[in-house]
Amino acid sequence: MIGFTKLLCGKATVSRALRQASGKQRKEPGLLQFTTADRPLVVWNMTARCNLRCIHCYGSAGENALKEELTTAEAETLIDNLAQMEVPVLLFSGGEPLLREDIYHLGEYAAKKGIRPVLSTNGILITKDVAEALKKAGFQYIGISIDGTAETHDRFRCREGAFAGAWEGLRRAREAGLRTGVRFTVTQDNVEDLPAVLDQAVDEKANRFCLYHLVYSGRGTEIAERDLSAPERRKMIEWLIDKTIELDRRGEEIEILTTDNHADGVFLYRVIEERDPSRLADIGELLTMHGGCSAGRKFANIDAKGDVHACQFWGHLSLGNVRDRPFSEIWRNPDHPLLCSLKEMQASLTGRCGECDYKTYCGGCRIRAEASHGNLWGADPACYLSDEEIKGNGA
Repeated sequence: MIGFTKLLCGKATVSRALRQASGKQRKEPGLLQFTTADRPLVVWNMTARCNLRCIHCYGSAGENALKEELTTAEAETLIDNLAQMEVPVLLFSGGEPLLREDIYHLGEYAAKKGIRPVLSTNGILITKDVAEALKKAGFQYIGISIDGTAETHDRFRCREGAFAGAWEGLRRAREAGLRTGVRFTVTQDNVEDLPAVLDQAVDEKANRFCLYHLVYSGRGTEIAERDLSAPERRKMIEWLIDKTIELDRRGEEIEILTTDNHADGVFLYRVIEERDPSRLADIGELLTMHGGCSAGRKFANIDAKGDVHACQFWGHLSLGNVRDRPFSEIWRNPDHPLLCSLKEMQASLTGRCGECDYKTYCGGCRIRAEASHGNLWGADPACYLSDEEIKGNGA
């Protein structure tokens, strides 16, 4: 996750990030992207059941829940273990997490254990009563996926009315006092809708707007050919940089971020090098602390059956199951070859990613590399930096 607003507009500093990493500012979630602590942000895909059939769903969610999904009691045991680790955030996801009746109980259970519960949802099930129940349970932030204007979004979600329902859900959440965010997964088929969706997010007083780059996982593999080309991606990011600065100058309080392509951080570094070189050392240190792709290091995933993964896109590679061993033991296993490689990712990289001078800032997306080349440690096909640009720093 690359914080455009924080990096471009001076909202993050090294000193604040260091306090966050030491645990002294655990209530400041916006700086979690810079933490270096061994307390990962955890995404729990608590069910494989969903009321939509999104064409880019990384989990290939469907109509039915899995028979082996963690029970409420097993989820409580998991949360107890996460609390012992001082995990700062537990993101409840799916499928559609609001289809699990115990979502409110488990959110409240996590909050009482000192973990910040947040929700990832398609939004259409958020009524006034649901929003108030989420607020009462201790949820603080709701992320809602909106992937285009009405026609585009409904086509992506394979359901007429999904667009209207998502925005209505966001309004209900905001009215209940919840922080809200809009998430936009970009492809060639919706990139032209990006300005309109971001403008509406501003008008609707969303707290965050997060641009997701497509990852070739689940049903996302079926539309990989619709990913942006390097020139298209570069043009989009250049626009988003200017838009972020414009929104900040206007006094808009929305935070802009991107995720699943850490080349964005390198590109921001080079932009700041041109526009405000006095801030370059600070930005470089923040990006080093961020460390690029966080999978298997500062970011973890647990699926509906209790299998642990490096992140939510690594569903085919399990590190262990929380029914067999506590998450903390799985995560901190010093002998697991994949975890060891991820923790020392820069040494494992090959191809353009291995040759890149900015690999300490980035590292690419390993799942895109594997899907494209059959090599987990190869080049990320979504990198839009030129050969000359990746040899520009010596970082």
